[in-house]
Amino acid sequence: MRSVNFCADNNIVLLHNGAAFFPALIAAIDAARVEIYLETYIFSLDETGVLVRDALQRAAARGVVVSVISDWLGTGIKHSRLLRTTLHAAGVHHRSFNPWFKRGVARSHRKLCVIDRYVAFVGGLNIIDDLYSDDSRRTPLPAPRWDFAVAISGPLVPVIHEEMQDQWVRIGQMKLRARWENFKKMRASRHFQVYGAALAGLVVRDNWRNRRTIQRAYLQALGRARESAYLTNPYFAPGRKLRRALEAAAARGVRVTLLLGVGQFMMQDAVAHSFYPKLLEAGVRIVEYDKTQLHAKVAVVDDEWATVGSSNYDGLSLFVNQEANVVISDAAFASYLRTEIEAGIADGTPVNLQEFASSPWYKKLWYGTAFLLYRGVIHIITLGKDA
Repeated sequence: MRSVNFCADNNIVLLHNGAAFFPALIAAIDAARVEIYLETYIFSLDETGVLVRDALQRAAARGVVVSVISDWLGTGIKHSRLLRTTLHAAGVHHRSFNPWFKRGVARSHRKLCVIDRYVAFVGGLNIIDDLYSDDSRRTPLPAPRWDFAVAISGPLVPVIHEEMQDQWVRIGQMKLRARWENFKKMRASRHFQVYGAALAGLVVRDNWRNRRTIQRAYLQALGRARESAYLTNPYFAPGRKLRRALEAAAARGVRVTLLLGVGQFMMQDAVAHSFYPKLLEAGVRIVEYDKTQLHAKVAVVDDEWATVGSSNYDGLSLFVNQEANVVISDAAFASYLRTEIEAGIADGTPVNLQEFASSPWYKKLWYGTAFLLYRGVIHIITLGKDA
């Protein structure tokens, strides 16, 4: 399996929830002098989204070249049109990803930003107020949405910049000459000063060259795990390979813990529950988090390997949509992220195998039916390549 391409000497700062992420993002935008790329699945023009939008417009007014990509479906048809009109009026370039499903069913679920090729942000946070649910209901949440991003400075930033620049060109009009020039820029070597000690790499999932890159990163980490693996995700419906990797790690004596979000979508919860019996029997610990909406897609293995990003553990993220995670090999960062995950575990509810096995027959039937429906849809979308 292809390994992650790590860059050394990066500084990685963990940003927990919107309270840490949005001030850092806006401050970086306000400091921009040359160029900003921002990509998000949801760009809501709520109170938080307006703050980000206004910062982007201020940057454009200073002469900064600002390019924004939002997913057409994630942001919504009407909101995408309004966002585009508002940003264009202020000199900000905007493109919607895959409007009207012209490029198939895949969505851009990535949450990325790079500023002046100097600082980058990667994570799970959309541009949306984290005190309301991120679905169409906009339900007030009992606590801020539980999520993470990272701010990165160092040699990995140009890698993220190139990926975002390529994405901008791919979803627009690109002539053959421009493709060749872009390819040459990707191959050009650069030298950078040392910013920190962390090894880090960008892993993306698309339907061209990186179809299984993110899943492979997880499989490699779980395959090498010796002591512990903490994985946090809101939408749990993994393919066969990832399920087997979790079970195999637990069978080797690795303490495998899944912290899973529940309570947002009834169908999603039922699908996730269909996987519980075999995982619990294999020794995997499962904790359900319902204090508020859990949206984090993070993991830590052996306090050495960590990842933060946008990819869920379901068929859409692993086999259909475009996603982006950063993988970090740094003991201090991994240990810190683990303590944050453990705090979430402390707020969650452990799932007991005996109690779950004694669930009423109609619940078990519902779980099985939900899985079959989910499996059928994903199998059709991926043409049977969702293992």
